[in-house]
Amino acid sequence: MRSQDISQLEFSKVIGERISCSNSRCISDIYVMVSIDLQTKQCLFCAETIQAQAIKCRFCGEFLNSGRAKALEKAGCEPDSESSEDEQADDNILLVCRPSLWGMAPAVVKGLFFLAVAGLLLKLPIENLINNLLGLGLTEGQALTAGRYRVAAGLGLVVLVVLLLLLKMLRLKMTRYEITAERIEWGRGIFDRRVDNLDMFRVIDLKMRRTVFDCIFGIGTVGLITTDKTDPEFVFQKIRSPRRLYDIIKKASLEADRRSGVVHLE
Repeated sequence: MRSQDISQLEFSKVIGERISCSNSRCISDIYVMVSIDLQTKQCLFCAETIQAQAIKCRFCGEFLNSGRAKALEKAGCEPDSESSEDEQADDNILLVCRPSLWGMAPAVVKGLFFLAVAGLLLKLPIENLINNLLGLGLTEGQALTAGRYRVAAGLGLVVLVVLLLLLKMLRLKMTRYEITAERIEWGRGIFDRRVDNLDMFRVIDLKMRRTVFDCIFGIGTVGLITTDKTDPEFVFQKIRSPRRLYDIIKKASLEADRRSGVVHLE
């Protein structure tokens, strides 16, 4: 039985039994047991009794000389196990990014074109121009009805373009990529939220693509070719500083292959 596992009452009983011995060996055992019992402390993370000179707790595996342990010792509080796991996960995060709204530039240009068409429908009396050019002979009532349909079509086109642009913007902002040394995790979706991940060692190849708009606004698309059955071709859409993302994934995938002993055959 170890001295740190003996309660104070049990330890006093052991000392009492040892004192009854008169030889020098019993006295030496008492001295060793007392000295060992006095050289223990509680782990800051799991509150288990450990040796006073211990650097790493044998129960929870936490290092007691880290900055976090010193902060806890100074604050005199005990950590939550869930927060410990979260902080450890945060330390492994290499990059967190979202698609840039500048990726909507081509869609905005198209939207402006259709808004211009809608403006013409709302302002120009097209029914009168067609009546004069084609000689349809529309009555005043028929021309008024055609004008109402024209205005309704213009308003409908405006509402449709604005809704599509807002939906695209929300889809971009609701997409989040998180890259760690072990995997790539992403969440996407507005009404049906989907969170998925991809192990880094499954990445076979990656490529970066930038259009003229992308070069102007400093964004780009990074595509991955993987061995994952769910997402054999994964794409990071319209990311800022795509070259940095490309380098991070390339380095992380090579290190993951080395750790896992994975060799990708062409």
